[in-house]
Amino acid sequence: MKSFKTESKKILDLMINSIYTHKEIFLRELISNASDAIDKLYFKSMTENLGIAREELAIEITLDKDARTLKISDNGIGMTKDELENNLGVIAKSGSQAFKADLKEGEGEDVNIIGQFGVGFYSAFMVSDKVEVISRAYGSDDAWLWTSKGAEGYDVTPAAKAGRGTDIILHIKQDAEGEDYGKFLEEYTVRSLVRKYSDYIRYPIKMEVTKFRPSEEEGKPSETYKETDTLNSMVPLWKKNKSEIKEEEYNEFYTNTFFDGEAPLKVIHYSQEGAVDYKALLYIPAHAPFNYYTKSYEKGLRLYTDGVLITETCADLLPDYFGFVKGVVDSQLTLNISRETIQQDRQLKQIGKNIDKKIKSELAAMLKDDRERYEKFWDSFGLQIKYGIYSDWGAHKEGLQDLVMFYSAKQDKKVTLAEYVAAMPEGQKYIYYGAAGTAEGVKVLPRTEAVIAAGYDVLCFTDEIDEFAVRMLGQYSEKEFRNVSGDDTGLENKEQTDENKEISDYIKECLGEKIAEVRITSGIGNHPVCLSSKGAISVEMEKVLNAMPGSDGKVSAQKVLEINSAHPVYKKVEELYASDKERLKDLAEILLVQARLIEGLPIENPTDYADKVCKFISGGKL
Repeated sequence: MKSFKTESKKILDLMINSIYTHKEIFLRELISNASDAIDKLYFKSMTENLGIAREELAIEITLDKDARTLKISDNGIGMTKDELENNLGVIAKSGSQAFKADLKEGEGEDVNIIGQFGVGFYSAFMVSDKVEVISRAYGSDDAWLWTSKGAEGYDVTPAAKAGRGTDIILHIKQDAEGEDYGKFLEEYTVRSLVRKYSDYIRYPIKMEVTKFRPSEEEGKPSETYKETDTLNSMVPLWKKNKSEIKEEEYNEFYTNTFFDGEAPLKVIHYSQEGAVDYKALLYIPAHAPFNYYTKSYEKGLRLYTDGVLITETCADLLPDYFGFVKGVVDSQLTLNISRETIQQDRQLKQIGKNIDKKIKSELAAMLKDDRERYEKFWDSFGLQIKYGIYSDWGAHKEGLQDLVMFYSAKQDKKVTLAEYVAAMPEGQKYIYYGAAGTAEGVKVLPRTEAVIAAGYDVLCFTDEIDEFAVRMLGQYSEKEFRNVSGDDTGLENKEQTDENKEISDYIKECLGEKIAEVRITSGIGNHPVCLSSKGAISVEMEKVLNAMPGSDGKVSAQKVLEINSAHPVYKKVEELYASDKERLKDLAEILLVQARLIEGLPIENPTDYADKVCKFISGGKL
């Protein structure tokens, strides 16, 4: 028995038990190694004209439940006795890595070596109590058997093997409490794992499987028979030319891979060459997944390297605001020791930046060329784009602002910010918006009526994030955003005289801290009263912030009570100020509550309000 040359039992135990997240990964690793061995032979055949046809190269899996063995065979380059010792006897030694390093510049362009670390082979010990490797190198008559039961060491002895290549025989562990090792001897499990991790290995992965057929004798049950199947599809859809792919193929791949019953809204299929080479097949879904706005949703793209699945959800490839995008990315990347994560994130970051730009450009093109489809996209995912503008202190706003849409109160349709600005009449200084739960709610705001009467449009903000997002934008096309219910709309609507200042000061005194200011104005259309705000927090923002989890409900906008000087109710205010200031106190309270109701704010004491209304109607006598 020979000892492993460089590492102790403790290190091997660590690799077997800690490096890999899931035990099933062993099959991916061993199949990848087999693919590497075939790649090496195929490259040798091309450079030395050995006459080996690609069609004869394959990987075969053999299951034996009775013996509890799983065998993975390839007819690749094989290994000599020295190579067995050097590649398998030294933990973390990679023959694939050395092969790639030995290639002269430009020689390896057509050869994709997946294995970059020798540790992958040792994942076999996660499910095996004994591993045997029988290998015969190309051009050699000798075969050798490498045997190990784990960290205590290994043996290399002469063996018999009919042809070149390598057989890896795993003696699967007995089942233990909480560990079902026997499932790796089931045809269904092996088939599923191959499809999940190794479907796009470019050599056929074959296995003899059990099938059923009707019995030739009437009345007898179906009979079983064995037949060799190819388990993998070999050619990834994203590596085909777009001209060769039908829309139905794109849609079928999407629905089957991402378990969506509806075809995608948009397919983005492209290749990138440069600092980082990769191929991407991206999908924009037709609707948001049911759990999209929950913690259980995981954003990310499937990441492959040379057709081998590395991770099902690589979050680093997508910004949060495009978290709804599904798809795959295939690139040659530097992997970490377990091949489950990327060792250097610089490559991923570059790919992520490129994907971000590509999605933005495709959405912009959809907005320009297919408005109906874009509006369907916006209905499903517009909220996420607006969150993207607000997030990270507005770091992404420049790239997203032209994708945003809001409902136009004047035009009765969705418009972009560019379209709003283009339609502005001469002399309009600001982009006006109103905030409420619905577009109809914005339209009936007193100040909206006044702004539209002045000939200007108002954008309807109906999502909680809207006002926060445009505050982060600050301006668009050098036009500042103004809330129609804000302190200053830029319209001449204030009428301050000595007489109404006395009245407004008195009403403010009556209402105390409930209001920051009282104004007499004509800028609210036909409405008797409304609330506006001054300062950084609007009335709508107050509602949103106080409704957030963990809020103590104490966020308060600086509210301004505006009374319409052109409305009959103001005549009553003037009359009571002159004749009955006590009744004016009740009217002031009533007007404030009505203004709060218009803005959708809660009433602190509904009973008191109802009593004051009744008292006022009855002439002050109840």
